[in-house]
Amino acid sequence: MILFPAIDLKDGQCVRLKLGDMAQATVYSDDPAAQARAFEEQGFEWLHVVDLNGAFEGQSVNGVAVEAILKATRNPVQLGGGIRSLAHIEAWLEKGLARVILGTVAVREPELVKQACKAFPGQVAVGIDARGGKVAVEGWAQASELGVIELAKEFEGVGVAAIIYTDIDRDGILAGINWASTIELADAVSIPVIASGGLASMADIERLTMPDAARLEGAISGRALYDGRIDAAEALAILRKAHG
Repeated sequence: MILFPAIDLKDGQCVRLKLGDMAQATVYSDDPAAQARAFEEQGFEWLHVVDLNGAFEGQSVNGVAVEAILKATRNPVQLGGGIRSLAHIEAWLEKGLARVILGTVAVREPELVKQACKAFPGQVAVGIDARGGKVAVEGWAQASELGVIELAKEFEGVGVAAIIYTDIDRDGILAGINWASTIELADAVSIPVIASGGLASMADIERLTMPDAARLEGAISGRALYDGRIDAAEALAILRKAHG
């Protein structure tokens, strides 16, 4: 069970959004590389990074900050936001990313995701962001008619390393993970699922130790870590004890 600390990048700064709204951004650090080092020093073993500007604009915007993060930490890094082509995927993997996260393109061009999985085995994850059970795209700005499980099943058996599932209605407001829909998704597909959006407290960390959550690869935490609602050392100790 991996606890992924999140660095969301907007205009070169570490921020957290409220309900996916770029106008409701709280700045936590203006030095993403230092934040990446701090997470490594706290004992985290992975890092989740999102180029928020890139997600909205459809191309990398915070590339300088991401490259600084890659130089600052030895931890594997997964990156999402604005990655829309095989060439873009390859370029980022060559810079040292452990895996890329494809979101909008997974809805718009599922065949590209399948090509990427074949070209870069184990290094392609799919980000499924949902509002009201329907998949959202373009940095959560647009809704689609696709259901979450319907989209996830599109990628069964093609080599997707993980699905990062975010309930937008809970993201950044410390409302707690949507456990029902997250575990329903994990039950519906064989692809490892990472829970995202709303991890709020140590109670959520304890929830990750329950038997039905054991099938998850992990969970992503942002605001609650930055605000101190989740104690990093205690959370990591709880998860190691429960899941090894």
